[in-house]
Amino acid sequence: MSDPFEVWRLAWSTAFSRHLELLGEVFAPHAAASPPQGPPAIDLSSFPTFRRVRLDLATMFLLESRRPAPAARPVVIVGPYAVHDAAIADFAEGHSLAEALAREGAGSLALTFWKSATAEMRDYGIDAYLSDLNVAVDDLGGRVSLVGICQGGWLAAAYAARFPRKVAKLVAAAAPLDPGAAESHITRSLAATPPAAIAQALALAGGRVSGTLSSALFGAGWAPEFNAEAALQGGDAATAQKFDVWNARTVDLPGAYFAQTAEWIFRENRLARGAFPALGRQVGLGGIAAPVFALAAADDEIVVPSQATAVKSNCRKSKVQVRVEPGRHLSLFMGRRTLKTAWRDIARWLGEDSGAAKGAAA
Repeated sequence: MSDPFEVWRLAWSTAFSRHLELLGEVFAPHAAASPPQGPPAIDLSSFPTFRRVRLDLATMFLLESRRPAPAARPVVIVGPYAVHDAAIADFAEGHSLAEALAREGAGSLALTFWKSATAEMRDYGIDAYLSDLNVAVDDLGGRVSLVGICQGGWLAAAYAARFPRKVAKLVAAAAPLDPGAAESHITRSLAATPPAAIAQALALAGGRVSGTLSSALFGAGWAPEFNAEAALQGGDAATAQKFDVWNARTVDLPGAYFAQTAEWIFRENRLARGAFPALGRQVGLGGIAAPVFALAAADDEIVVPSQATAVKSNCRKSKVQVRVEPGRHLSLFMGRRTLKTAWRDIARWLGEDSGAAKGAAA
């Protein structure tokens, strides 16, 4: 069978174990064809907002805006770490949530740009990413507001629960904070897949999850979500072409991180239950003290809206605002209309009592 999505469809079924031999034939070339390892690099030339690397850590580049506002509380955008890279946060002029936040005076901006996993990173678990996020927060002064988008949303929430004094405000956009609130394709698939089968597949893949195969899974299953017109909510042909290039560019994930995310977030729902292991402690949404702004997309098929908005009933210590916007998953971060409305209001919410100057330039 040559269709990679069909292989993944079989993998995420109750018959997963019967197809391990087939998976091995597909995974093995990706493991064998890994490029020689060298110093990672990042091209910032196409970013409207982020033009400097502040830190180069094991898991990420911490990017910062061209002219940070020293008097303002830093805002750290915690990028997603799933199929695509974090360029989604600063994609293009008119399609950048970072640009929208800067324009409305949200504060001094930084972005966690997670690195594609190398062979040496295969054993990195969630703690490695929380630890480097903590290094970034401390480097920025020790107290920040976090804007977590998609998979970066649950990581930001876990950090806010683990270090409540370090987080002033939390934005969680299309973040699966409570996957138990509603079924989705991901939760149904994982419920039907034994953890041992995932471990065997990762072993066949050399301890990493190929971005190419992840893209095949999502792209074939949810084509409407990965569509330039739906994501951008308008724009010219050049921007649509740039979207297609970004959509084709994927990141590999460490096997440990992938397995922990599958189990702890989606299968066991530990973050909502208050049993999420984070740097030596069990934490949960109930431990978040910062005010929270939860944003969801009405037609999102990747993170069902109630999985994102259920945070309102889970965060007992904090004040929570919930907003559901028209559109799909990617339009929540790239959509021209959504950036002009929802993210304008989020920027102003972040800027309240933060010392940020109205309309500060990035």
